[in-house]
Amino acid sequence: MPWSRIISGIIAIAMALSSTLLGGWYFTVAIAIVVFLGQQEYFNLVRARGIAPAAKTTMFVSQILLAICTFDSSLADAVMPIAGTLICFYLLFQPQLATIADISASIMGLFYVGYLPSYWVRLRDIDSLSISNIPLGGYWPNNWNDILTQGNFASLPQGLTATVLTFLCIWAADIGAYVIGKFFGKTPLSDISPKKTVEGAVFGITASVTVGIVGAYVLDLPHSLLTGSALGLLIGIASLLGDLTESLLKRDAGVKDSGQLIPGHGGILDRTDSYIFTAPLVYYFVTLLLL
Repeated sequence: MPWSRIISGIIAIAMALSSTLLGGWYFTVAIAIVVFLGQQEYFNLVRARGIAPAAKTTMFVSQILLAICTFDSSLADAVMPIAGTLICFYLLFQPQLATIADISASIMGLFYVGYLPSYWVRLRDIDSLSISNIPLGGYWPNNWNDILTQGNFASLPQGLTATVLTFLCIWAADIGAYVIGKFFGKTPLSDISPKKTVEGAVFGITASVTVGIVGAYVLDLPHSLLTGSALGLLIGIASLLGDLTESLLKRDAGVKDSGQLIPGHGGILDRTDSYIFTAPLVYYFVTLLLL
């Protein structure tokens, strides 16, 4: 593995964990930056197919959506239809007549790279206000034993622990699939991404389930074996589907990477595709089954 990939990966993990620990507006800003850069890459892929989306309008309403999620997550779902209406309104009154592809690509950009990632903000915000101890709704441990001692995990907001556990499961799935697929993979998984193998996918999902079980035990979740297995399986499959979906977009656009922003990894979408479908599933898993 190239050193540039390793170093940039370590930096990305450090930034992700720091913003996740802080929570509040700090986490929202981090997600907003990722969404902004991801939508830029998405719309570049779309334009490669000769489509003219409402890029600026979509990127603007996506940022509004993330802000509303932080103020009141119960209002976030109302933004989606309103934002879709504004995008259509913008396209309908352009000098050049919009096409079905223009409208569809714009709404997809809102849903895929705006609405779905907004669930990360909602997930992290669960129970966060009760433990906020720094400005802008953030949290920083007064004593690192709060983070490092298992007995103190119960005092942490469930949104923080659920977000970190989700990250760990995704990392386990990505690393497991990459390593096993590279050295032992023989059976192609899909024509969408020729380098992915069945062996890598199965081991990646298994690694996610393993981390899910360990995490559920450490966090003392109810029925930890069953809960951890279900959560890890959910994350592992969603992570794989997110990866394949982004590969499909790149394949259709005729490019290898969505961008060149991250050394050794490509673009933002190349690095975050595994996270897009996982956040909504984990959010509803936590809020409907664990709270």
